[in-house]
Amino acid sequence: MIVVDTSAWIDFFRGRSPLAEKLSLLLERDEVALPVPVRIEILSGAKRTERARLQRVLSALPVLYPTEASWRRMEDWVVAGATAGQRFGVGDLMVAALAVEHGCTLWSLDGDFGRMARLKMVALAEP
Repeated sequence: MIVVDTSAWIDFFRGRSPLAEKLSLLLERDEVALPVPVRIEILSGAKRTERARLQRVLSALPVLYPTEASWRRMEDWVVAGATAGQRFGVGDLMVAALAVEHGCTLWSLDGDFGRMARLKMVALAEP
């Protein structure tokens, strides 16, 4: 299972190849999980006229929700990141924590996740 970050979804919705083709294939294979922060980011950036369709499309995916353990993991990562001279946003930390907790790799075009991977916080997917 692969967690797809907002950055990759944006390129997918814009039809940018080969990313759009790769994500389409993953979707057909039911290999994509959707962290709730990514779902909210997608819907909040959607045009009003597209929001209902997007809600229906995204509802077909398994949605990952944070637990108390998610917040503890994020807090641990904040400390580990700061020790290594790195800082991460709450949204990125949440997406990464949900990926790890559900045994997923993470696909993103956002360099912050690359920095997290270098600190062994998350495994990145290479679809």
